[in-house]
Amino acid sequence: MSTPHRLVDPAGIVPAVGFSHAVVAPPGRTVWIAGQIAVDAAGAVVGDTLVEQLDLALANVVTALRAAGAEPRHTVSMLLFTTAMEEYRASRRALGPVYRRHFGRHFPAMALLGVTELVEPAALVEVVTTAVIPDPAR
Repeated sequence: MSTPHRLVDPAGIVPAVGFSHAVVAPPGRTVWIAGQIAVDAAGAVVGDTLVEQLDLALANVVTALRAAGAEPRHTVSMLLFTTAMEEYRASRRALGPVYRRHFGRHFPAMALLGVTELVEPAALVEVVTTAVIPDPAR
């Protein structure tokens, strides 16, 4: 998946794997996506595992992006909050294909944060993103 943004992985720090150290976005419209969890259209949390929940949470992010006129490749920043850090570490191999199903090989600036709880008690992960839709005049 190509991106209109310049992804920066500077020399002198550990190489980025699955994320970019910095993203330079061209002028455009910024889209902030609220935290998305693994809820269906009725508001029920779906999935018993972190992998299952991340799949639906990322699908919800993409739905929100597209509703705002953006695409996954426009994402410049992603924050993942999880109450299941050990499960995340143990599931890294399974998480890669889930991420790529929604974002391809586009890796924005990211952070993963372990938290003690989320507002929805059954949620294991919440994803917050920012995207920039480039100005078509540029």
